[in-house]
Amino acid sequence: MTEDILREVRAASGLKNAIMGSVELEWSNFAVTVRLITDTPYTDDDYNSAYAAVRKYVPEVFSLELAISKLTPDCDMVKRRIVSVIAEKFPALAAVLTPEDDITVSKEDDGFSFTVAIFGGKERGDAVVHTIEAELKKCYCGNFRGFVADNRLNADKIVIEREAEEEKFEAPARTFPVENFVPIESADAPKRALYMADFNFVSEKAVVCGKILDITERSYTRANGEERPYFNITMTDGTGTLQITSFTRKKSEEKIRALKPEESIVCNCRSEMRGYGLRYTATAINYGTPPKDFVPERRMSRPVPKAYHTIKPEPFTDYTQTDFFTDTSLPECFKNTSFVVFDLETTGLTTMPVAGEMDGIIEIGAYKVIDGEIKEKFSTFVNPERTVPLEQRITELTGITDAMVKAAPSYKDVLPDFVKFCDGSALVGHNAISFDYKFINFYCTELGFCIDYKVLDTLILSQQLLHLSNNKLNTIADHFGITFNHHRAEDDALATAKIFIELIKIKKSLP
Repeated sequence: MTEDILREVRAASGLKNAIMGSVELEWSNFAVTVRLITDTPYTDDDYNSAYAAVRKYVPEVFSLELAISKLTPDCDMVKRRIVSVIAEKFPALAAVLTPEDDITVSKEDDGFSFTVAIFGGKERGDAVVHTIEAELKKCYCGNFRGFVADNRLNADKIVIEREAEEEKFEAPARTFPVENFVPIESADAPKRALYMADFNFVSEKAVVCGKILDITERSYTRANGEERPYFNITMTDGTGTLQITSFTRKKSEEKIRALKPEESIVCNCRSEMRGYGLRYTATAINYGTPPKDFVPERRMSRPVPKAYHTIKPEPFTDYTQTDFFTDTSLPECFKNTSFVVFDLETTGLTTMPVAGEMDGIIEIGAYKVIDGEIKEKFSTFVNPERTVPLEQRITELTGITDAMVKAAPSYKDVLPDFVKFCDGSALVGHNAISFDYKFINFYCTELGFCIDYKVLDTLILSQQLLHLSNNKLNTIADHFGITFNHHRAEDDALATAKIFIELIKIKKSLP
């Protein structure tokens, strides 16, 4: 609705760059106040034209007050905002930028143009410039065109000074005793086994113990032409799941082949990095079990960071409502609650390293819903630290390029800030339980964070409440009249936040 109103308002020559400042409803008086912001002089005729345009969208039962204010930024105001955006979104760049030398702003007939000197050249700077343009358009009227110039600094020589040093943390790996040992390939009985959830490091000598979920026989050909079997064994100890490959000795081949799902084994094994994930290879397989009635002990967690270091959340106010004239009262269950509604864009769909190389995160978008209102935003591109380029299908789907992620902070720096943003809140996402949360859990675990957030899924809620033809995000958004740019984390997260609020208003209780 907002875009429809502005399209008609901008037909007036003095309001051609107008933006929506706010919409206020007073239900007690049935009064609506619409505030527009323009950067050019306007006449009485322009005002009357705008009033008529807005009045069409206000039900007759409401009175209308139209307020138009004129805001004309100068070059210094725009430059200060650019510096602020870079500090918020691109702290690595902010650490080496000299605003006096590296940022220039000039006034144009319909807005402003600006140039930012960025190390790595134009391609690397496109993501920065596009982000700045979008943020400027949120603050000021008119058009903003950004350009990139080369920065004389070498990025490899830059050292970023963090705002506050966090205490170094390394969680010890947990173990449990192995019971009921019966030899198959080795007579040496291991005393203790690692929790599978903690076995995320390279090791030449480790022990795991648990129940077989699946065992598959395959074959390979040796250099001498001999064909030999090997086995892929998927097993769990209740804390995690591993897929272990066993290149079996001839003397124990039949015994390994006879193993069945639900049987419990103990494996001596080694782990090594292959691509972007760990590969586990058995050096000996025997029978063994965890203790009877085994209850995993809670893993020690890296503390929540004391401060934001790389990405800081921003206050958020949503003026573009689905329908300005719908009663926006919220159910009581929203009181004293906090939810982080999030969405990720990733390098692919692999959510578990046992299924192949674990894919990486390339964008995080999140909004904090406090007492039923969207109050804060956390948004950033993420460098997944991959040597291979993004697949073309990912770029076509999301619009995210290699240049954008290479210019972004590492996931190792972003995720601690995201953990701080989520602290004390439940998580909400669309298909989050099956997809997005698995990435967050995997990489946070890698960094030492033990996250056990409650996760609510709008996919499940919509299945329970709406009974639509399908429960895709865009289908549900269409049902509620919510428009957004699909397959970008920030936009998907905002749409999901709005959908979540609407679903709880229907349900009138939290899941």
